[in-house]
Amino acid sequence: MPSRRSVLVAPVPLLAPRLAWSQGRFPARPVRIIVPYPPGGVSDITARLLAEHLTPLWGQPVSVENRTGANGMVGAEVCARAAPDGTTLCLAGTAHTISPALYRTPYDTLRDLTYITTTSQTPQALIVAPDFPPNTAAEFVNYVKTQPDQFGYATFGALGMELLCHRAGLRMTRVPYRGSTQGHPDLIAGRVQAMLDTVTPTLPHVRAGRMKMLATCGAQRAPQAPEIPTVAETILPGFTSTVWGVLMAPAGTPPEIIQRIHADTTTLLHRPDITARHHQLGTAIWTATPDETTRFIATEMTKWDETARAIGVQREAAPS
Repeated sequence: MPSRRSVLVAPVPLLAPRLAWSQGRFPARPVRIIVPYPPGGVSDITARLLAEHLTPLWGQPVSVENRTGANGMVGAEVCARAAPDGTTLCLAGTAHTISPALYRTPYDTLRDLTYITTTSQTPQALIVAPDFPPNTAAEFVNYVKTQPDQFGYATFGALGMELLCHRAGLRMTRVPYRGSTQGHPDLIAGRVQAMLDTVTPTLPHVRAGRMKMLATCGAQRAPQAPEIPTVAETILPGFTSTVWGVLMAPAGTPPEIIQRIHADTTTLLHRPDITARHHQLGTAIWTATPDETTRFIATEMTKWDETARAIGVQREAAPS
């Protein structure tokens, strides 16, 4: 929630960008896109592609800043506290709506930020150890139910596997890792039995026989593995667990600036070269209106909060 001090000072910066808009074109100075994750990920690559093309379009330098830490909350807070004039943006991912379910965030996810558009979407997949007996999602559910609390799954700051277990009525042990790739060796060795991970980085292991992919978690089958059925069509109708990107700005950014940023960024995201680059990454471009994006963020927050409460996770102080 905003502090009393932030409420008292809010009117001053809110007026400035509206005046700047009426006196000249947007943007009047350099723009930064904050990425709250390390370089090299999908959010970072998307931000850099946008920055490259927005610079000549807007006539101002557009740069990318990686402000990592606290499960993405460090970078999001920088954006939330910036002047609401459209010159500080943030391109975050799925963790942005999971963090409020796990931690006491230093900002209000809905009130302190304005959502511009979604950017991309990547399905996750149910992956199991190569020697784990189940070969389909239905077999997985039935097998785990016969031996509750006997198997472990890798988790890494997301709650996709927790959501699957909750919806399917499974009892497994959570084994936390710093990232999905850190969990791969233990999955391959059978020290944990399952995990949800994005399709593309796991496919080489699957095709080499080091892992088994039982189902994907998108609304449709993954283009990279069309032979693999979805969780929704096999065991849990309507179930999805995806990794996505979202572009946002500080709350109070004038609607006309938000609409300009939305129009320019969504047009660029659908350029054939940018679409092709995302296809190489195993992701699909996915854009939405500001209102649609805001509703999506709210829905995701509710989903992850309900999942966290169902498995007994209590909110903690934000990690440093």
